[in-house]
Amino acid sequence: MSPRDLVNRAMELKLDWIAITDHNSMANCPAYEKVALAAGLAFSWGVEIQTSEEIHLLAYFDDSAAAQAFDMELYNSLLPLENDAEFFGDQVVIDENDAILRMENRALINSSLWDLSTACEQARAFGAFVMPAHVDAKVNSVLSQLGFMPEDPVFEAFGITARLDIEKFIGRNPWFSGKSLVRSSDAHYLDDLGSGSSLVYANEPSVNELRLAALGLDNRKIEV
Repeated sequence: MSPRDLVNRAMELKLDWIAITDHNSMANCPAYEKVALAAGLAFSWGVEIQTSEEIHLLAYFDDSAAAQAFDMELYNSLLPLENDAEFFGDQVVIDENDAILRMENRALINSSLWDLSTACEQARAFGAFVMPAHVDAKVNSVLSQLGFMPEDPVFEAFGITARLDIEKFIGRNPWFSGKSLVRSSDAHYLDDLGSGSSLVYANEPSVNELRLAALGLDNRKIEV
């Protein structure tokens, strides 16, 4: 999943816009952004936050400086546990040429001390568009961890897994009827890239436009 390999694969799949949402860290976004933009591929900074309830939450940013500032806050909220490299593998921070800049020793697989509401509040304070990740998943989703969708915080969109049968899902969970859903690959390997995608009808590939599309404003919309 080096920047060049990932971007080349995205271009082969004719994707127009991608985001990198590593677990509890945006340290590698600069490398992927440089390669994506050089190839003419729209790129957004993102992160998958694991809350204290072990819910996965996606946060996307238009402003990379704000994203980096939030990333520091998120890092400081993580449980102070060291990564077990023999079990989980090395956590490397790389540049656009795949050179290793440093090793991250804090265990990014673990949870933040923030609960769901706090994580949303913190990310939104830095301008993030926030939505629950893979709401249909059997682990690390709002539904799997809480058993229901809470009234607060309010979300404009909800992530779903790559191959979800939406009709069946809504049949079991009618609360999601009429809600904006965002399908993505959640790819951990190159072969998974493009396994799930969404059509976003918007004026430009920006996180703010994604928010407006989720709200269905002025002919903007998201199709899955």
